Amino acid sequence: MNTPEEIVQRLDAVDYLADDGLAMAVFLALRLGKPLLLEGEPGVGKTAAAKALAQALDTPFIRLQCYEGLTAGEALYEWNYQRQLLHIRLAEAQGAHVDDASLFTTEFLQERPILRAVRHDGPTPPVLLIDEIDRADDEFEALLFEFLGEASVTIPELGTFAATRPPVVVLTSNRSRDLHDALRRRCLYHWIEFPTPAQAAAIVRRAVPAATAPLIRSATEFIGTVRGLDLDKAPGLAESIDWVSALAALGVTELTSGDVLRTLGTIAKTPDDRALIAETPVTTPRARSDQ
Repeated sequence: MNTPEEIVQRLDAVDYLADDGLAMAVFLALRLGKPLLLEGEPGVGKTAAAKALAQALDTPFIRLQCYEGLTAGEALYEWNYQRQLLHIRLAEAQGAHVDDASLFTTEFLQERPILRAVRHDGPTPPVLLIDEIDRADDEFEALLFEFLGEASVTIPELGTFAATRPPVVVLTSNRSRDLHDALRRRCLYHWIEFPTPAQAAAIVRRAVPAATAPLIRSATEFIGTVRGLDLDKAPGLAESIDWVSALAALGVTELTSGDVLRTLGTIAKTPDDRALIAETPVTTPRARSDQ
């Protein structure tokens, strides 16, 4: 990918519609070999961007889903203690001596997503997605500094593993908490906005080809309207696609208020949101033309 325009084209070929800002951020991350931190509201397409990038590059996709309490053993590596124990028992049965050097070898090493990305030996570097880093603890962020800065992981018993071909690293955050400045310094940054109704319509049209153009247009405009409400969980692209898929399955060709009420469960995720969205009027194509 030699230009941001080529990135737009390659992502478009795998059905991800990137704007110029995201394309430039991805281009610079690839060209400079820097991790890319994507932030935005839930549902704007951050995770999908990393998946699409792996498809566009035709390279393996590795995902680390973050959560509170995530440890190094779950994210970087851990030892296969059961195999080590079997090795000890077998050696004792044979009267052989077992020392640490024979126990802590790559034979007993279990790769987790980050170490697997570092040790990947394929012809192209993988795309590593560190998803929802804001859900992990502050302490886990500190574990990432060496990897993000040097594309390496140090294992005390074995030394440092450095990537021959540094992985393409994408981190995502919903800003549920502030990230450490040291992590941000190691990354390029891009904020992804919710798509405009026109952009959302183009995305939904590809995801739900069975839906009619008037339905897609009305539904995406309605989603854009309800995002301006004081909702607990604003519907994202995934909810938009699910909703239009449900409407198309019901044979709806043009959106009405009754259709919204029948399918509220696809876009409203709390009782309060259901009430607010149910009260929102639907603007039909005919109503817009009469204005």
